[in-house]
Amino acid sequence: YEPVWAIGTGVVATPMQAQDTHFQVRTIIRDLCGDQVADAVRILYGGSVNAKNCKELGEMPDVDGFLVGGASCKPEFTTIIETAQSLYKK
Repeated sequence: YEPVWAIGTGVVATPMQAQDTHFQVRTIIRDLCGDQVADAVRILYGGSVNAKNCKELGEMPDVDGFLVGGASCKPEFTTIIETAQSLYKK
């Protein structure tokens, strides 16, 4: 998921905005496919994730990971990876 208004802007959704949307997506999947699929599917956030916001975004219960864009080409990418590894020990 990436908000349309965040694409290419560097603007990131608040963690609660991301959580609300991810929850809605998971609810739709649950309604269509059942609990087992909804609980297993990973919903990624992709709107301007960086080293400063990845921990707070990743702590949201329905944010299951990140699709990292421009930050993947910067030294801070290692911080994002380390944060994700710590958060998602599933």
